[in-house]
Amino acid sequence: MRISNERFRLAFLSLAFLLVMLIFVIRLSNLQIVKGEYYLDLQNKGTQRLQTIKAARGEVVDRNGSPFVSNAVSYNVVFDKALEQKGGTNETILKLIVILTTTGEEWEDSLPLNIDGTAFDGSEQEIKRLKSKNFLDLNSYTSAKDVFHWVKERYNLQEYSATEARAIAGVRYEMEKMGYSYSTQYIFAEDISLETSVLIRQLARDLTGVNVVEAAKITYIDGSLAPHIIGRTGVIVAEELEKYLALERGYTQNDIVGLEGIEKAYEHELRGKDGVRKITLDTNQKVTDVMIDRDAVPGNTVVMTLDKNLQRAGIEGLEKQIKYLNETAPAGKGKEANAGAIVAVDVKTGEILLSASYPTYDLSTYSEDFSKNSTHPVAPFLNRAFNGLYAPGSCFKPVTALAGLDQGLNEYDTHIFCNRVYTYFPSYQPTCLQLHGDFTVVDALRHSCNTFFYDTGRRLGIANINDYARQLGLGVPSGIELYESKGTQCDPDSVNPGDALQAAIGQLDNGYTPLQLANYTSILARNGDVIPLSLVKSVSSYYDYTETVLESPVAKSAASYEDYNQTAEQGPVRETIPTAIPVEHFETIREGMIQATHDPLGTAYYYLGDYPITVASKTGTPQTAEFPNSTFICYAPAEDPQIAIAVVIEKGWHGYTGAPVARAVLDAYFFPETLEPIEGEDDAIDPENPVPTAQPVTNP
Repeated sequence: MRISNERFRLAFLSLAFLLVMLIFVIRLSNLQIVKGEYYLDLQNKGTQRLQTIKAARGEVVDRNGSPFVSNAVSYNVVFDKALEQKGGTNETILKLIVILTTTGEEWEDSLPLNIDGTAFDGSEQEIKRLKSKNFLDLNSYTSAKDVFHWVKERYNLQEYSATEARAIAGVRYEMEKMGYSYSTQYIFAEDISLETSVLIRQLARDLTGVNVVEAAKITYIDGSLAPHIIGRTGVIVAEELEKYLALERGYTQNDIVGLEGIEKAYEHELRGKDGVRKITLDTNQKVTDVMIDRDAVPGNTVVMTLDKNLQRAGIEGLEKQIKYLNETAPAGKGKEANAGAIVAVDVKTGEILLSASYPTYDLSTYSEDFSKNSTHPVAPFLNRAFNGLYAPGSCFKPVTALAGLDQGLNEYDTHIFCNRVYTYFPSYQPTCLQLHGDFTVVDALRHSCNTFFYDTGRRLGIANINDYARQLGLGVPSGIELYESKGTQCDPDSVNPGDALQAAIGQLDNGYTPLQLANYTSILARNGDVIPLSLVKSVSSYYDYTETVLESPVAKSAASYEDYNQTAEQGPVRETIPTAIPVEHFETIREGMIQATHDPLGTAYYYLGDYPITVASKTGTPQTAEFPNSTFICYAPAEDPQIAIAVVIEKGWHGYTGAPVARAVLDAYFFPETLEPIEGEDDAIDPENPVPTAQPVTNP
């Protein structure tokens, strides 16, 4: 009986074993024969990686389609920590240094040590940072040789020669400064040549963790024309990183964003939408398939209201006139002129046609020139057009004239006697430049008679003067898309009897920007109608713009990133707000300003009296603590105004010294056929060959 049970158990176990083997054979057959091809494909398919395709940044162009900022394809050498071979970073860096040195490329290296680490070579700030507690934690008196010893210890460079160790350490130092990590790539070299990029790709197996990445390089077309308006781009500053990351628009630590000007104000439009590339690798880590999962969409094109021809005329006119005064004017009477600004406005639309400050700087050489410009005594970085505050001087007199007419204090034919000295107040008796006799308001504007406006200002009071100034755009925001200084006005509660007199002729605490002076002039030209000013005409998608810009730079309709064959955004609708001042009073002011230009006794006659188009103008010579400035405003044609201009020349002495600058702009506006072509105009957008979306190249 026991033997029978043992045989049964043995038979059962044998049957179970055979059953398991049968199942195994069937399963194995299914895997190898029935589904063998499927699993072989799956094995060969290997792993997949997703890679970001950086979108090209949008472009900034003038009202006629000529670019201020364009794009070109560049090649960058990038380190990716996720692809590095452990312990091989130093050797890879050394190989890259040899390649880039041989091909003449450059890379960033701010480590403040000389070529072999025997002496300091860098700024005191960088040396202090290197020794700081957050880095090497060394005493301030530690020698260069000792610092280099600890640098080699930090980066494990003891086995290299001194020059090799110093070169590698320079790159490792930059990596550490830039926060190189698994989540943050490091750009080792930017904008290398195509030949160098091909060479690096050919040596990819020996350069583990290194990618050559195609990127859209920002190119400035004449970067000195409007740098204060366009603004610069750069890596996100640390103080704003958290804000950008919170936007959930794909920003990373090393992304390029607008830092100033239109580049910053329109960052949301200029930034493109990144794409995604899917890379498939086999088990040997060789690429078997590359597929675009989502195309990158370039940023939109911002169409400015500026006209590059007028920009050039304005900045060159300022420079020429200031240098002319330096060479020919007497000491103390214009020879010291050193800076200025000019703004021109389209009277019909409120669009800013020109805004230039002098001295200027060049966006394309911003970094190279930073030290020189940041210490320049006349401050090239200052946007004088929008943020420089200047007393308008006699250019303010139309405000006082209008207020006097509107308040009924004066009529068209009211006469005020100018005896050269205004004697109303016994304790304060300011003077006029000449003894004019009986003057009407038109006469007073033609000759810029102080006495007429002293008397009118006294009767008006500062509060009234300030109110009319604000109605005419002075001391209030203009509506532009960038930051502007508001300006200052005189104290309406002043009890000093002479303050109202000085306020009436644009002195004392009256301080306005050239932008506000141009806006004020355009309001005078429109008989008091107020239109908020603008710098941006429209925002267009990149593709739509390149197809239509040469026919019409004006945007048509709105669209999203995904619908980029449409125009993204038309310029804002700007309501015209009329003032309550009767039109006939503005006509009186116009008559006086025309006579200031075209009457032989007018203050601007010498420079504009023979101009073939009727120009209404006003000169100003505001007194300052050192030398008088020059202010000048005008609009034309006086009968049907199209363009309004304001010019300020610091230490320019006479108001009429700004007239030649305005004339240069009037020539460029009314007689553009006389202009020479702008250098670099061949670089305008070619609708047949738009800049391609940047594509990265990988070293899997």
